[in-house]
Amino acid sequence: MADHHASDDVAAQAAALDSAAEALLRVWDAAREGAADRVSGSQLRAMLVVEECDGINLRGLAGSLGMILSSASRLCDRLVAAGMIERFPGRTDRREISLHLTQTGRRLLDELRAERQRRLREVLAQMSPAARQSLLRGLSEFGDAMGKPDSDALTA
Repeated sequence: MADHHASDDVAAQAAALDSAAEALLRVWDAAREGAADRVSGSQLRAMLVVEECDGINLRGLAGSLGMILSSASRLCDRLVAAGMIERFPGRTDRREISLHLTQTGRRLLDELRAERQRRLREVLAQMSPAARQSLLRGLSEFGDAMGKPDSDALTA
């Protein structure tokens, strides 16, 4: 019987977290609107992958985005034309192209993060200090649990 109540509690907590995640995504989407006039959502995702994996090749980018190679190539063409990324021949194989953010691309991502953080500060300012601390502690533990694929938290 206790296991049934525990699973009911976890289900209710998952629903509450899902609702909170939707609110967080609304903040992120609102911040992204400022970048929307310069790049599309898929272009922004590509820029984030290139930022994280500086020098990634086109095949790696396509795989990271779940795209076919030709679609990723066209996406990169548009990002190059917009001045957000640049292509360079690979160090070991000159036929292999490596992708890098330009200063303009970095600036766009920095602006996006600054706007996102500004909006988050507005929301956090409406919370009590204790609630903010609890939120951050919970999110930290959530991140830790996500980093452990075989964690009890994910299988419970």
